[in-house]
Amino acid sequence: MDLLSIKDPSFLKNLSIKELESLSKDIRHFLIEKLSKTGGHIGPNLGVVELTIALHKCFNSPTDKILWDVGHQSYVHKILTGRACQFDTLRKYKGLCGFPKMIESEHDVWETGHSSTSLSAAMGMAVARNLKGEKSHIVPVIGDGALTGGMALEALNHIGHEKEKMIVILNDNEMSIAPNVGAIHNVLGRLRTAGKYNKAKDELEMIIKKIPAFGNQLAGTAERIKDTFKYMLVPGMFFEELGFTYLGPVDGHNYEDLLENLAYAKKYDGPVLLHVLTKKGKGYRPAENDKIGAWHGTGPYKTETGDFVKSKTTAPAWSSLVSETVRRIAREDKRVVAITPAMPVGSKLEGFAKEFPDRMFDVGIAEQHAATFAAGLATQEMKPFLAIYSTFLQRAYDQVIHDICRQNLNVFIGIDRAGLVGADGETHQGVFDIAFLRSLPNLVLMMPKDENEGQHLVYTAMKYDDGPIAMRYPRGNGLGVAMDEKLHEIPIGSWDVLREGEDAAILTFGTTIPMALEAAEALEKQGTSVKVINCRFLKPLDIKMLKEIIGSDMPILTIEEAVLQGGFGSFIMESANDLGFHGARIERIGIPDKFIEHGNVDELLKEIDLTAEAVIAKVSKLARQKEKRA
Repeated sequence: MDLLSIKDPSFLKNLSIKELESLSKDIRHFLIEKLSKTGGHIGPNLGVVELTIALHKCFNSPTDKILWDVGHQSYVHKILTGRACQFDTLRKYKGLCGFPKMIESEHDVWETGHSSTSLSAAMGMAVARNLKGEKSHIVPVIGDGALTGGMALEALNHIGHEKEKMIVILNDNEMSIAPNVGAIHNVLGRLRTAGKYNKAKDELEMIIKKIPAFGNQLAGTAERIKDTFKYMLVPGMFFEELGFTYLGPVDGHNYEDLLENLAYAKKYDGPVLLHVLTKKGKGYRPAENDKIGAWHGTGPYKTETGDFVKSKTTAPAWSSLVSETVRRIAREDKRVVAITPAMPVGSKLEGFAKEFPDRMFDVGIAEQHAATFAAGLATQEMKPFLAIYSTFLQRAYDQVIHDICRQNLNVFIGIDRAGLVGADGETHQGVFDIAFLRSLPNLVLMMPKDENEGQHLVYTAMKYDDGPIAMRYPRGNGLGVAMDEKLHEIPIGSWDVLREGEDAAILTFGTTIPMALEAAEALEKQGTSVKVINCRFLKPLDIKMLKEIIGSDMPILTIEEAVLQGGFGSFIMESANDLGFHGARIERIGIPDKFIEHGNVDELLKEIDLTAEAVIAKVSKLARQKEKRA
């Protein structure tokens, strides 16, 4: 079938099962080919081809609301809703988003990027439907990994209590990004092996009805027999106890099975949970055989072999640099433990887990629990390392405040993917953490200029015993600098002068240091002498150095790959005011007050004018103002 000719899902209504199966093959071939060039979430999407087609055949989107939890499995949905022609631009600058996006299509009714949100949103839509007197189906699709998130469980509790009409699709592939963990995962494991409860229940009911009735006594006995049978056949009946009608498990790659059970689910007035078993990476052997999550989301790859197209850099990945330094320290300090909320692969903790299996904890998609779990460990004089992406740390904000910082506990938070992350877009850009962390009492916040300084700051963090400490580090690889063999502590709150100058000062840190040095070199040729400071400690500031700079009447430009509102530059301005320098000339460059969409990081930086050219223009203006004042 010509996928590029698809305008909307209505064509599915008249297709036979044989035609649907042919369409599935065409879509898989299309995805494997296109994503080999653009990269993307290949594993999750190959796993939901039949499920997505069946949903759009059975329901009438967008009147019926199909919500994709996390959203990384929405590529098939995008194809069926007329966006196949845009897949060459997937996750590229100004191109097709890798997640649901309302401005792209009326069929994208809920935007996602973080897990476990779909059920709460679906509940809101269901209540709105009822209050408006409308008739439509609300169909959230949530994975077994996302179901471990506390927000999803809160929503299940509310939906079951209110008895709202809704069809929850549980897409169970036994994995999220990495293999799932936890008691709920074990419940689902028992359900997978229990067989089709509903069909067996109906058969039992038919048998009972054939028995001649002898009054209410036998009728009551029959109901008790059915209940007993239910508890025997489906261990725990977790979802039914929450108020849902449980259907399944259903073969998620069998159209007859899917369509029959979806039709059955539509007949119920209350909440239904349809348990669908799928295979992540279905139809592409390298992705099917993935056991560690490497094929969850990838860069470009070779379709024939499945080999990833790797960058030529020999510098270590930041995630690996940090986790391996923690691992190195753990060999000498038995108090060190590592914690991840379902990201052992992304945070490069496989080596730590292999060497110290009893000190490595993957708590599943449960960032709030991860933070407080770390706090609990710290109360017992352990040294927890919490590896968490900046974008996911947002979900544990209250726990960082209430449980870690307020109690001044020695937790080391590794803030991975800090700054712009590129292709994953606005839901994943790690640009808010400075603004939401720097106001917290007791917390030390830092970011290294390169991987050598990074390993020393990790060592500093693990040796620090005066409260919580966090280190930001970006996505991708380091700069390839020489690495010191021996680790040492860096004084808390100390900055480092990278380049001397007299006409102006640039205060910056991390990924924007090369930009600052490039601008300073260009300005030197123009006759402007610029001092460049590596402000590796974002909190506490190096107040002594800051006073010296401002006291010398040197104008300041701050640069940060983070939001300006409440960020590092704001902190410098506030501190200058608090120090009594009310006339200090301070300018800021950073992320403006908007969400930054997906694209190549360099393209995004250019769009928001966070470039060496912009730095040169700002500093030149500041230097001219200084001359006029003189």
